Amino acid sequence: MPRWRDLPEELDPQIREFTGRLRTLVERSGLSVVAVADRTGYSKSSWERYLNGRLLPPQGAVEALAEATGADAHHLTTLWELAERSWSRSEMRHDVTMEAIGVAQARDAIERFDPAERGVGARKNGRPMGKDRPSVELPDPEQPLVATAPVFSAPAASAGRAPDSSEQPPPGSSPPSRSGRKRAALFAGGLVGALLLVAGAVLLIDAVGDGEQRGKQPTTAPATSARQLPEGVKCAGEDCAGQDPQTMGCGAAATTTAHVTVGTAYVEVRYSKTCKAAWARITRAAPGDVIEVEAPGAGGAVRSQRARVGADGDAYTKMIAADPTARATACATLTAGTRACAAPGGRG
Repeated sequence: MPRWRDLPEELDPQIREFTGRLRTLVERSGLSVVAVADRTGYSKSSWERYLNGRLLPPQGAVEALAEATGADAHHLTTLWELAERSWSRSEMRHDVTMEAIGVAQARDAIERFDPAERGVGARKNGRPMGKDRPSVELPDPEQPLVATAPVFSAPAASAGRAPDSSEQPPPGSSPPSRSGRKRAALFAGGLVGALLLVAGAVLLIDAVGDGEQRGKQPTTAPATSARQLPEGVKCAGEDCAGQDPQTMGCGAAATTTAHVTVGTAYVEVRYSKTCKAAWARITRAAPGDVIEVEAPGAGGAVRSQRARVGADGDAYTKMIAADPTARATACATLTAGTRACAAPGGRG
């Protein structure tokens, strides 16, 4: 029987009730998590998260579990709908909290690294306060930075032309300070550098785009064939060799083509017509038992994969490519020395 972890204390009551119902179904069925994963088409790691309350299963997984355990699918779906609403409300509260934290962090960063914001926040009665005193010279708020623009008209004066009376500063105004001219020069230099970076980025994107268009032409046919696979299925034929059937989505529509009982262990040949691949599965076994799948390949070569049973008593092998006419065989070797095989058309 599975030994479940304690559910999180902060879990919503509706979600807690639904998760407990899932655990009860699995316990009563006598299936391990590995067997549940294989019969529902959802991975073992996903079911561990579902059954420990860390993730709400999709409706398809719930319906598949009901079918695998013989439970009332309508009743279980109703409980799932209530849990899904609670889960959505919890996620919404979490998103609002994270957004508020992000806004607070952004304001703190602005006040910490922006001299202007830090100066405004720290001024009181016209004077900087305490440790928030700006470390750089701030411009006079009564004199905007655009007042330093006459720096760009310097070449006209250097050409020998006498400055026009309209260009003279008004009476009582003070000439731009040295720090103001430095800021204007730095601003102009930064603007020119930014324009150069933008132009370079545009040229680079155009060059990369042309290269990608040329490189995409040879791969048009494989992309088209990949889209022909059903949703959730990630491989077919030789591409499935050595891959996990659950991870690649091949377990959902698989069938048992041969089986045999060895002691208390139940051995199966699993075949997916969609993935054109086979693998072996063993349940109710002892830790250390070995399960192996093999099938004849091209040129008389034999394709095979094997796996060892862990503490939960269940295991399955990686896949081998096999067409429907291939006679894939599953063999189990027990730690006691007993060996038996299941093959299509055999006695089992």
